[in-house]
Amino acid sequence: MESDERYRRAKRRVAVIKSFYIHLFTYIGVITLLFIIDFLTPGGWWFYWPLLGWGIAVVAHAFTVFGITGFLGSGWEERKIRELMDKKDSE
Repeated sequence: MESDERYRRAKRRVAVIKSFYIHLFTYIGVITLLFIIDFLTPGGWWFYWPLLGWGIAVVAHAFTVFGITGFLGSGWEERKIRELMDKKDSE
């Protein structure tokens, strides 16, 4: 039974990581296309606005998936749950 739960958790984790990579490659492809369009059309440069805005979203997604910050990530959630459960048991 425990191995089934570990498998489900691992499968969910792989799905989350896969969704990040899909997001990242979509970002790279679209930004590349926008750069080419911007390069081929007259006028000022504008492609860097979506590059910056969407780039912030990609970085935030990376922080969420890989827990780079460690702040309020899944590890924090587990620690907080255990802390609250231990606190309730001692009351």
